[in-house]
Amino acid sequence: MKVKKAIIPAAGLGTRFLPATKAMPKEMLPIVDKPAIQYIVEEAINSGIEDIIIVTGKGKRAIEDHFDHSFELEQNLIEKGKYDLLDQVQKPSKMVDIHYIRQKEPKGLGHAVWCARKFIGDEPFAVLLGDDIIISEKPCLKQMIEQYERYNASILGVQMVGTKEVSRYGIVDGPVIRDRFYNVEGLIEKPDKDEAPSNLAIMGRYILNPKIFDILAMQGPGSGGEIQLTDAVAKLNQYEAVYAYDFEGIRYDVGEKMGFIQTTIELALQREDLKTELMDYLASVVDRQLIG
Repeated sequence: MKVKKAIIPAAGLGTRFLPATKAMPKEMLPIVDKPAIQYIVEEAINSGIEDIIIVTGKGKRAIEDHFDHSFELEQNLIEKGKYDLLDQVQKPSKMVDIHYIRQKEPKGLGHAVWCARKFIGDEPFAVLLGDDIIISEKPCLKQMIEQYERYNASILGVQMVGTKEVSRYGIVDGPVIRDRFYNVEGLIEKPDKDEAPSNLAIMGRYILNPKIFDILAMQGPGSGGEIQLTDAVAKLNQYEAVYAYDFEGIRYDVGEKMGFIQTTIELALQREDLKTELMDYLASVVDRQLIG
């Protein structure tokens, strides 16, 4: 069965970015001039996803507005002949069918995914986390879908991290069975560095078989007192094979401040309209710091 549906959890409170996220969803913080969540949606679309459900929470209405039409703004741009801007404004509302459901309580990622069970039904599906922007020649999710179509088994998107970073991620234990591809034998959510079985970390991309919903329905709280998706995938692995794929591409963490700043700079440097001026500015900043 083809992977045609995706879940994007976006119900987090964004506490790392307070006070900015007091009234603005963290997913709407701009990376240059495009909100972070639009990068995620575009990756899904470019990977062949046809329907997306965004799991939101209180105070997230701006996400829905962004992917909807804005008649007054669009009309204003038409009247002023600003058709390039009009195309950019209209693009989010034309990209794909997007649906929404609220996670009424902050019970964790596993619970957020479970909230979308009726939308997914009995189909394999993708999960894309909004804190992880992945830039690659072939979209990360498309790489993973190709692996799913080969094995018809759940696939976790992973990359290697430093030993000091393992406590921030779900960590995979298992042998490599071919280039960039691992057989998952165990999973642990945010282990201490001395307890981590490897440095292979889940990077915010999943393709899961629908049996995961039966497990999530019975899943109790794990790390941080929340229902963890990693724990549920570990149980799924007791019933059916789960694999991990070390995808090609650069992953940017926009869920914390330094990663957000780095992502903004690096993606701005990829734009021809900003690259030269930004490089000159950064060079002048470095010079001032050295002189100071």
